[in-house]
Amino acid sequence: MSTQPYDSPADPPLVRVTGLRKTYGDTVAVHGADLTLRAGEVHALCGHNGAGKSTVVKMLSGQESPEAGTISIEGEVVQLRNRGSAQLAGIALVDQELSVVPALTVAENLFLGDRNAGWVYRRRQERARARAMLDEMGLAHVHPDQPLRSLGLGERQLVEIARAVGQRARVVILDEPTATLSDVESERVYTAVRRVTAAGCSVLFVSHRLGEVLQLCDRVTVMRDGRVVTVADTAKLTVQSLIRHILGEAPENSPKRPAEVGDVALRLHAIAVPGRFESLSLEAHAGTVYALAGQVGSGASEVLRGIAGLEPAMRGRVSVGGRHLTAGDPVAASNGGIAFASNDRKSEGLFLRRPVGTNLMATRIPAFTRVGAIRSRAWRACERRLAASCGLQERLGVAVGDLSGGNQQKVFVARALGRPDVKVLLLDEPTRGVDVGGRAAIHRLVRQAAAAGMTVLFASTELDELVELADVVVTLHKGEVVARHDSVTSGDALLFEMTHGTAVHEVGGAR
Repeated sequence: MSTQPYDSPADPPLVRVTGLRKTYGDTVAVHGADLTLRAGEVHALCGHNGAGKSTVVKMLSGQESPEAGTISIEGEVVQLRNRGSAQLAGIALVDQELSVVPALTVAENLFLGDRNAGWVYRRRQERARARAMLDEMGLAHVHPDQPLRSLGLGERQLVEIARAVGQRARVVILDEPTATLSDVESERVYTAVRRVTAAGCSVLFVSHRLGEVLQLCDRVTVMRDGRVVTVADTAKLTVQSLIRHILGEAPENSPKRPAEVGDVALRLHAIAVPGRFESLSLEAHAGTVYALAGQVGSGASEVLRGIAGLEPAMRGRVSVGGRHLTAGDPVAASNGGIAFASNDRKSEGLFLRRPVGTNLMATRIPAFTRVGAIRSRAWRACERRLAASCGLQERLGVAVGDLSGGNQQKVFVARALGRPDVKVLLLDEPTRGVDVGGRAAIHRLVRQAAAAGMTVLFASTELDELVELADVVVTLHKGEVVARHDSVTSGDALLFEMTHGTAVHEVGGAR
């Protein structure tokens, strides 16, 4: 919880949102939404994918204009016509998708869009300011003149948060700020948030990580179907009660299977990528879900990319169904029955301007082509089947870029599962930025794939996901295997292994 006492309910709020309404065609995205943010408060905004959270954030940050309702800052009604006007009004947004520029330096990224930076004329002073901003974010090891491309994904996220905080905003909106971060990096964000609120600013914290909502935030507003359904002090809530408010029902858990019930489908022998991860050997059985548990930088993502043929420097042997695959060859991996969904769906997987149906079928074109023409009837039948598998059969013609992050991820995963030749499914952070409902849907897809005999190997930093979904967990730390466990029940012990690199045999079923 934030240690800064926020205004009492009798005091005027810093921001008051009243009766916001927004429609897209016949769809009512937000209907009469009210929201108040108090000075010095961390206020969570939660809800299922499609609940209206993203639309509210877009209206508060000037990206969309409400059709009805008002936004007031310190009692004065403001018109937020674009992000520039929102910034001038004192509202800064850190979006879920990174907007940093890898080709620029860290300092140059910190001052992008800052009207007061004076970069050309005061480079030395701005470098000193950048140094202070990085230190506050726990990035003392990062040099302001360092190219941003040299930083990891989690560090880039922290740079973007530092940029928003450094704009001297009165309201900072953080949209899924810790979705890609390790626990250590997340704690740095929490520390920065507490500093911001201690100075009297408001933080609107959008997150699907309900544990961090209850830990960090003072109050929470829950949306469902475009309406605000709950506003409550987090001290009065539990994770289970918050889930009930979000879903309107009790959460559903996917049943797990006994570990390693089928034949060996994937065999890894001493695979390694110099500087990324050391020798890893694993026999993965059909019908089993395996997890690589590790924080950002542990090497888990690189292991998956290596198996998928996307790490040219990888050494060792990868075999699927007894067939040896050429290392560093993604075509050989795909032809061998490996499907891979990366942790960056927008840059490495989805065609945002194309409809859901096209995205679902993007890897299936050769299978439905005869003499250069697509067999339309069979194509449409498969398209509908895949859309139904992820609950998007009514949105086949909608551009994927217009979907919520959770629905985009469901399209990404369903496409990988839709190939009939897939024997091994690799998922990197499969529920990153996905709410509890979407998360359960993706977990069901994974479980259904395993039940059909597929081998699933996923990487995750989410302790709850590791415990709930995996049959076998392999923990990694700084590129080295720490331990392997079956039937994991203790998230705390896993976290110890992920952060300290020391095996804990009380996790459950260790060997």
